[in-house]
Amino acid sequence: MNRNKRIEIFTRLRKENPHPVTELHYGNPYQLLVAVTLSAQATDVGVNKATRALFKKVKTPQAMLKLGEAGLKKYIKTIGLYNNKAKNIIAASRMLVELHGGKVPDQRAALEALPGVGRKTASVILNTAFGQPTIAVDTHIFRVSNRTGIAPGKNVIEVEKKLLKFVPDEFKQHAHHWLILLGRYTCVARSPRCGSCLIEDLCEYRHKTEN
Repeated sequence: MNRNKRIEIFTRLRKENPHPVTELHYGNPYQLLVAVTLSAQATDVGVNKATRALFKKVKTPQAMLKLGEAGLKKYIKTIGLYNNKAKNIIAASRMLVELHGGKVPDQRAALEALPGVGRKTASVILNTAFGQPTIAVDTHIFRVSNRTGIAPGKNVIEVEKKLLKFVPDEFKQHAHHWLILLGRYTCVARSPRCGSCLIEDLCEYRHKTEN
């Protein structure tokens, strides 16, 4: 895919949704960190249902430590892998208090040092909470990048590197959200809704549908 085609793709996505935001509900960077940690192998809708009550009570890592692991589990038991996620969230909260004064750091290395925080989660935090032009690659973005030809790659790291290389700078801030929404609602896994896709004529997918 050439540069002009990529520019047109992101120009259309920006025109359709100039200021995209995450579908996870949160009130501050710490709550976003918790929500993204919980969202692994879970839906944003499911996470939002669980955190609605939790975030009324917990707004800081100090408050999370006061709630404790057992208390946290009561709020998130509807989410997959909740036992391990609760353990990681409590451990990460303790590190935030002890090493960062209770604040979520805005550096990748510090974020990835937190229990339960991998590269993808760190990228989401850096982009959404701190406005850095990172592009987190989840299953939706991996699929869209390969199908369309925007940034084909064999694994998420390869796709991320190509996105950072090929997405024009003016679009990098919101590229993550545009692509994840495209993958979540239009370029879906089993039967992509090509007929209703904003970029169908620019997409290089060979097996387009009329959906």
